[in-house]
Amino acid sequence: MKTQKHIQLDFIIDKLTKSIQNTISGDSFQTEVSNLSNKDIKQVTKKIGWNFNWKSELADNTKEVYKLTIMQGT
Repeated sequence: MKTQKHIQLDFIIDKLTKSIQNTISGDSFQTEVSNLSNKDIKQVTKKIGWNFNWKSELADNTKEVYKLTIMQGT
């Protein structure tokens, strides 16, 4: 039987909103939720500051991987 690996994330959710909010300025940005694609992987690497292996998550066919992006013009 395969044991599950528990991964701890290093962020805190302090409230739920329908947008991304800058906690310093208070600015709020409307967001869109969509599926992450192979094309998106180059934008979410450890090299640019992501501490998460998006590539391995996307390769796991038992999961659906989503991205949250700021909507243009808001």
